[in-house]
Amino acid sequence: MLKNKKFDKSKINKAEYELFDSLSAEWWDENGKFKVLHQIRPIRIQYILNQLQDLDLKNTKILDLGCGGGLVSESLSRLGAKVTGIDFVANNINIARHHSIKSKLKIDYIHGDIEKIKMNKKFDLIIMFEILEHVNNWKKLLLKIDKNLKKDGKIIISTINRNLISKFTAIYLAESILKWIPKGTHRFEKFIKPEEIEVCLKKNHYALENIKGLEFNPLNYSWMLSENTKINYFCTFKKN
Repeated sequence: MLKNKKFDKSKINKAEYELFDSLSAEWWDENGKFKVLHQIRPIRIQYILNQLQDLDLKNTKILDLGCGGGLVSESLSRLGAKVTGIDFVANNINIARHHSIKSKLKIDYIHGDIEKIKMNKKFDLIIMFEILEHVNNWKKLLLKIDKNLKKDGKIIISTINRNLISKFTAIYLAESILKWIPKGTHRFEKFIKPEEIEVCLKKNHYALENIKGLEFNPLNYSWMLSENTKINYFCTFKKN
């Protein structure tokens, strides 16, 4: 059994803020520090579209929570969705806003702490990509954001599983060896097992609709969706 070690949340949050703040200018450089996010962006968008086949995207209100520099927000806005993006790093929002203006897209970008921000808006879809493993209390955040989701709305999450395989792959291999992402991006203690998310949301009247893994194929150097959720995974929940 893997045991979580105690850690200072305030220090970690400060370190994460400083890390993402220092990287904010890299968001739209396809060969920069966020190169992997550019590579998997088509897969992320396709996964979202697969989960929204019963909706007309042009009439869909989407909240991109932890939007970073706006990679996913812009892709969805181009497809006609009405997108709101929130991030806790001011420079990320500045970069995202500037790029959306340059791209002639109307996206409502908001700077704020996603764990504390208050909104009266309700959305058809809330996206939380690679964000739960960076917050203090992901369960509390999921319960808090529930009030902003319409009845029959959906939450789509992508995060990292917690096991020895993910510890080696997502931290040691991805950060230290392959240098796909900046060192210090992740902490193993904050990884989340899929069943933990499912238990939390089922208690609050959500149903799991889909779960897929995200895998890297070293033979053709490409990413793909799979049934293997041992490392990175997407999951979709519908509010009943």
